[in-house]
Amino acid sequence: MHDSDIHLINEEFRSGSVTPEQVDMLLAEGWRHFGTRFYRYSLNIYQGEIVLVMPLRIRLADFRLSKSQRRVLRRNEDLTCNIGPIDITHETHELFASHKTRFISDVPPSIYSFLSTEPATVPCPALETSVKRGDQLLAASFFDIGAASISSIYGIFFPSETTRSLGIFTMLKEIEWAIENGKEYYYPGYAYDGESFYDYKKRFSALERFDWYGNWVNFTELAPMAST
Repeated sequence: MHDSDIHLINEEFRSGSVTPEQVDMLLAEGWRHFGTRFYRYSLNIYQGEIVLVMPLRIRLADFRLSKSQRRVLRRNEDLTCNIGPIDITHETHELFASHKTRFISDVPPSIYSFLSTEPATVPCPALETSVKRGDQLLAASFFDIGAASISSIYGIFFPSETTRSLGIFTMLKEIEWAIENGKEYYYPGYAYDGESFYDYKKRFSALERFDWYGNWVNFTELAPMAST
């Protein structure tokens, strides 16, 4: 992609209430949200380079598990996974504090950097995936519910359990829930056109990305942005 082709977008707004239908519409136009702040931007700075931001989504009717994803599910068969109303407890805060030690820069201060203080309903209906070993909370993720889609907000897990791939595990459980509930799309968030921390999101089948001109195309159809 040449510089002249880059469609620069950097927008945000705040809302305490959006309907499931509005959730679908916003996601389809590349919007995300943390709490009541909705935002979208087509370019970012990553490791000193300008990168193209790629909103991603999975066509659930065409989604198929890869061999590695099947291994992740088998690896965690000993754990209990429940999806239900978001309930931020002391244990959630402890898990978040452990999870954020994975980051060197831009370390978020609390779970409320990503969720509102009423995350089950504000700004839209949302659910929590909780993963436990016995009574111990090992991982949790949170996702919005649209009329025809769901969207991952954020996921946390104990860094000491890295070999379990719990971040992928919770994503797969969210996808499973979305398919069982008749949703059309699963939005895992953004990635960049080059290699980055977010590349795990690129490893799902039936993946599409937003081209910033109102179109969703198969993930492989857009070339990376040229170096500047």
